[in-house]
Amino acid sequence: MNRLTNKQIILGVTGGIAAYKSAELVRGLQKAGAKVRVVMTSSACEFITPLTLQALSGNPVHIDLLDTKAEAAMGHIELARWADLVLIAPASASFISRLSRGSGEDLLSTLCLATDSQIALAPAMNQAMWRDSATQTNLEMLTEKGVKILGPDEGEQACGDVGLGRMLDVDQLLIEVREFFQSHELNGRHVMITAGPTREAIDPVRYISNESSGKMGFAMAEAAVDAGAKVTLVTGPVNLETPEHVERIDVISTADMHRAVFKNLPNCDIFIGSAAVADYRPTQVADRKIKKGDEDHAMTIELIRNPDIIAEVAASASRPFTVGFAAETHNLIEYAQKKLKQKNLDLIIANDVADKQIGFNSNDNEVTLISRKDSTVLPKMSKAKLARLLIDQLAQHYLSSKQEADV
Repeated sequence: MNRLTNKQIILGVTGGIAAYKSAELVRGLQKAGAKVRVVMTSSACEFITPLTLQALSGNPVHIDLLDTKAEAAMGHIELARWADLVLIAPASASFISRLSRGSGEDLLSTLCLATDSQIALAPAMNQAMWRDSATQTNLEMLTEKGVKILGPDEGEQACGDVGLGRMLDVDQLLIEVREFFQSHELNGRHVMITAGPTREAIDPVRYISNESSGKMGFAMAEAAVDAGAKVTLVTGPVNLETPEHVERIDVISTADMHRAVFKNLPNCDIFIGSAAVADYRPTQVADRKIKKGDEDHAMTIELIRNPDIIAEVAASASRPFTVGFAAETHNLIEYAQKKLKQKNLDLIIANDVADKQIGFNSNDNEVTLISRKDSTVLPKMSKAKLARLLIDQLAQHYLSSKQEADV
């Protein structure tokens, strides 16, 4: 099962003979669907050229901490925010030492200090260096900080020695990397997610809609699959590819979405209403295109309210754990809290769509996750990365609610 589609991975390459495997690793990550950016130390460039990794990754290779051109394009802070995972393979004994003491003397170590994402090291060194007490102490310090150590492997080394210290084979590293994106928190659960806009017809060629791209809902569907859930995605008209292993149901209007949701609601454990559903629809839909008359300077359209899908889901007899979105342009938290209570939701995710950098059609988002007891701010990041954090938080709230209900 492919777990790396659209995952954003920084591959750090340090100096060592195993750096030649980095080229194969870039290709393997990309073949698995990941987006890869490469950061090299200066010593790594002695073993494999940046041009090779640039050609394979399709992105500029980052080397210098104070490269003004690189900083203008995607500086180390942006790289740190971009990454879902920072994988350093090979990780030399020297780099492990620098990282353990929090040194930021090069781009790669600085990036590791700046990122909130998971860091994983694939050590590669001589067997005596691996056994050395200083190396083992450094690894223990990093493990305590949450850094994952992948390997090393045992076998013949470039120097002729035999023992622990070889970097894991690329196939094994790919298996290990996939594991970072499989939480299993929602194994056996059915999650239904609505996404995108709905369209309400005025006549055969005109409609009322909104700017929703569906990106957040699709990202959450992908993250829910990674958490082990069976996922049904009910989506309005969007130009997005269906995430792997997701059942997709395409709809147009709010009424269409309402029917699809309630048809699939039985046995649904978690419902996430991320769609930007049209609140109103025309009372009359013309069967022919409405023509503009010579004297017409205005058009009046009478609207009627659409059904409130998420409120009806929360009030249903077989009520699932229900999560809503509050896309607001002002008074964000106040309106979100009001919506949480009025619609009897378990959680609500509030985001400011007035900010173009995190609103409709953007690739990034910044939200506040609000429950009946507290709230958590999740800062600006890619929607894919945010979706995984949200699904993790939702899973914890869901499982906690099940435990409380069983008491």
